[in-house]
Amino acid sequence: MKKKPVTGMRDILPGEMEIRNYAINLIRETYGSFGFVPLETPCVEHIENLSSKQGGENEKLIFKILKRGEKLKIDEAKEERDLVDGGLRYDLTVPLSRYFANNASQLPAPFKALQMGNVWRADRPQRGRFRQFMQCDIDTLGDASCLAEIELILATTTLLGKLEFKDFTIRINDRKILKAMAKYSGFAMEDFDTVFIILDKMDKLGAEGVAEELKKEGFAPEAVEKYMDLFGQITSDAEGVKRCGQILEGIVDASSIENMVYIMESVDAVKTADFSIQFDPTLVRGMSYYTGPIFEISMDEYGGSVGGGGRYDEMIGKFTGQETCACGFSIGFERIVMLLLERGFQVPDAGKKTAFLIEKGMSAQQLRPILEQAARIRQQGGQVNVALMKKNKKFQKDQLRQEGYEDIQEFFRDKI
Repeated sequence: MKKKPVTGMRDILPGEMEIRNYAINLIRETYGSFGFVPLETPCVEHIENLSSKQGGENEKLIFKILKRGEKLKIDEAKEERDLVDGGLRYDLTVPLSRYFANNASQLPAPFKALQMGNVWRADRPQRGRFRQFMQCDIDTLGDASCLAEIELILATTTLLGKLEFKDFTIRINDRKILKAMAKYSGFAMEDFDTVFIILDKMDKLGAEGVAEELKKEGFAPEAVEKYMDLFGQITSDAEGVKRCGQILEGIVDASSIENMVYIMESVDAVKTADFSIQFDPTLVRGMSYYTGPIFEISMDEYGGSVGGGGRYDEMIGKFTGQETCACGFSIGFERIVMLLLERGFQVPDAGKKTAFLIEKGMSAQQLRPILEQAARIRQQGGQVNVALMKKNKKFQKDQLRQEGYEDIQEFFRDKI
């Protein structure tokens, strides 16, 4: 028997679980105060839904599930779909879209959803990335206005502020602006995906590196130069968005520019957490289902994104045949918890932790008043750990202090 978890999976120790549970409760409380309501979807989805070309690179990372019983006919199978009919969900957005399509008649409009749960990706594990991990999403379905984006950003940043994160950045862009910039520069529409995959490497390669890769891909040097020059003309504030609209006039939808400015100025005016919101025309987001504004959370202490989302107005229509506007924001729960652990975060107001160490051989009559005292403390909101006293009492007490037990009391047979 193997005692280590499967590669990419992990055991979670009690100290981390305390922080995770605190974060989960704070998420429910904070998002609930913005009107988001909890729901749950199955961890297994139809393979057709997961492989619908909505999930980008994640569709290559699906843990697929074989058919069961009489349906599994290995000898007769000619292709994968003869063997597979389901898969573990790789995100929460595709399941939410199916959920809404199936239950829309019983849900309010617009519907503000909060969904937390594990997802699975057959990815290469690394710092802050696992094959099984918790995701935490909020989505607004049925609201075409940019109020949806504003509320999503405010709810998410309010939560991060309560978790004592400061000086982080919300990077924001719009897929329509992204496409308009590529068109303005002279790239053909069928090449946009290739251009954006390379542009997405801007953080790692820099402007010169991106330009070099675009040229290596065979794109015309004049188009590449015009494209890169465009980024140099745009600042990261609302004025930069307006300047972008002026340059792309007649190519980009004016409403996309107006909405971007409206979102940025509204969020900046009423935010309660310590962060900046910046227009980033290089922001791509890998999911092909995004149709409008997109955003990411950047933190210097992590060195990358710890959350992201955007508008996906076309996905639900693939289930229902009717277009339903939708917008969502997901925080990287595992990365957030990892950062909290690395900074030595302590759960506030956790309640006093008391340990009662009892000498072995105590009678039931002697034990009763000790248990009654423990019960009274628990009724008052305290935490009491009743345990037998070990031979190495010093090590036992040191271990309890490491677990946060401030008050350690000893009870002996001859003193009761």
